[in-house]
Amino acid sequence: LGATLVLVAGCGSCRRFGYGGFFRDSWQQPERVIESLAIAPGARVADIGAGGGYFTWYLATAVGESGRVYAVDVDADMTSYIEEESHQKGFANVQAILAEFDDPLIPEDGVDLIFLCNTYHHIEGQEEYFRGAAKYLRPGGRVAVVEPNGEGWFQGLFPHFVEPEVIRAEMEAAGYERVEDFDFLEHQSFQVFARPSE
Repeated sequence: LGATLVLVAGCGSCRRFGYGGFFRDSWQQPERVIESLAIAPGARVADIGAGGGYFTWYLATAVGESGRVYAVDVDADMTSYIEEESHQKGFANVQAILAEFDDPLIPEDGVDLIFLCNTYHHIEGQEEYFRGAAKYLRPGGRVAVVEPNGEGWFQGLFPHFVEPEVIRAEMEAAGYERVEDFDFLEHQSFQVFARPSE
């Protein structure tokens, strides 16, 4: 078991598989997630915690050739992989960003949407992080958080999740308001936040 864990921790391809998991498309419903967000062609999106790019390609398709997706991660192996895959898949609208743990380092022109899937629980000091991330949002910009909800025996064994009520409280404390709450994902909460209009 120890050798296996070392292998997984040090093997980029193993980690990329971990991001995809078994039969992920069936329970993640990526097309429906993207459709729910009504992303406009030409939009700019930051995929924070992009990992192996599972949602990056769906987002890149949604924004179209005139849009831009920033695939943000703190793992250099993952950002390098996304750069290579973007070239091979023909996604010229994807830019990988090696971020800092407390700052996604999104370009100054900002984004219309910050998207996170299974990433919120990895962020330390979520309230402060998203208070700072607000500077990257364009007027009317949103933050979409898809996060394990803690339900089911598997999540009980591996408690890598944040309850939806906690996410909402922390985001509100960071200066956001919840504008949408989708319930079609069985094992994840799916909430969308925005900065209140001034």
